[in-house]
Parts: sequence; C-alpha cells; structure tokens
Amino acid sequence: MRQSLLVALLWSLVSVGPVLAQSPMSQAHPQDLVIAAGHGVIKRAPDQAFVTVASEARSRMPREAQAQNARVATAIRTKLAEFSLSPDAIRTLSVDMQPEFDWANGKQTLRGYLASNVIEIRLDDVAKVGDVVDAVIAAGATRVTGVRFTLKDMAGAEQEALKLASAAALNRARAMAEGVGRSIDRIVRLDETGSDVPEPRPMPMMRMAAQAADAAPVTPVTAGEVEVRVAVTLHATLR
Repeated sequence: MRQSLLVALLWSLVSVGPVLAQSPMSQAHPQDLVIAAGHGVIKRAPDQAFVTVASEARSRMPREAQAQNARVATAIRTKLAEFSLSPDAIRTLSVDMQPEFDWANGKQTLRGYLASNVIEIRLDDVAKVGDVVDAVIAAGATRVTGVRFTLKDMAGAEQEALKLASAAALNRARAMAEGVGRSIDRIVRLDETGSDVPEPRPMPMMRMAAQAADAAPVTPVTAGEVEVRVAVTLHATLR
C-alpha cells in the first residue's frame, strides 16, 4: 500500500512538470526600457558661516604652557561675547598638549611643550566673518584654519536640486524615446546616484602675531555662492 502511494506521488510530479514549464511567467518577455540621467544644480548665497580658530602657547613647562594658553582662550571667548552670539554658536573642537623636540647629530632633545585650544564659531550673519576674524586675532589667536560657508536650509536646497534633476532625466528619456519613434509609457525606477555640496573656502590658513593685529586693516571676506548638485537615473518603459 505504501509503495503504491509513493508511485502515485512521483507520477503526479512528473505530469505537473511540463505545465509549470509552460507557465505565463516563463514566457514573459522583458519590456523595452529607456534609461536616462539627469542633473540638478541650485546656487544660493550662503546665510551661515563657520570659522575655526586656534590659540597656542609654548613653554619649557607643560603647566605654564597650559596656563598661558588658557589665558588666551579666555580672552578670545571674552572678545566673541561682544558679537552677541547664541550660546550654542561656539564649540570646542580640541584641547591638546604636545612635547616638542629638537634634533641635532641624531640626538633628540626636549625643547618644550605646545598647548593648543581649537574652537569653531558659527555665524548666522556672514557679513560679520571679517570682523570676527580680526577680533579673535586681536585677542591672541595664532591660527584661523578655515572659513566654511553653508546654508541654514541645506535640506530644502537639496530637495529643489532633486526636483530639477528628476525633471531633466524625464525630459531626456522622452527625447530619447521620440528619437526612435516611441514614447514613454511609465516610470518604473528613479534613483539618486550622487550629490555634491562644495563649500567655498575663500580664506587660506592665517598665521600672524597678535600684537600686529591692531594695526592691520579689516580682513575682507567674500562669501561667493553655495552650489548644491544632485544626479539621478531614471528607468522608464516604452510604448
């Protein structure tokens, strides 16, 4: 009895096999596709800036180097208070203490210690960048390592660029289809393939003596434009 049931089961599988092989899914043909790329670019004047500032102090003794640097860092903070910045507009990036050495005749000799304090300043008024740079240098900052301009609503700019890129990709797809006597049926896939938000950095690294800052002219800073670039790829079927 068990053997007869096994034979019947095997026979049913053999008989169903050809039906499955001839199913509509296996006979389906891939649809004709058109694939097009699109790019969107948004250019806007920056409305926010970030300035990175460092104070440094050197001494034969680490405690003295740190004390000197703390006095300069405090003076910088006091000077920045004149600009009525919001409480979260200043943040510490690093506090560092490093030994420095001299080399002579293959021998290493301790020269002293370098203490540094690096902060980042956010400015919601880009017109104040030059004034802030001059102020922190006058207060004793030894390095301004960079100025970065950006947009407060960067997400909104990226969305606008995405709309432009998608529309451009659709127009290209339509043109490609019309060129071969076809038309777009429907969009089956749309991918973001890249984005680029370059940040203008008009100011090179500055290193100067604090005592000379009072006699220096106001530092000119040109913000330029922030460009938001987005690329998409569109897949559409043809009719």
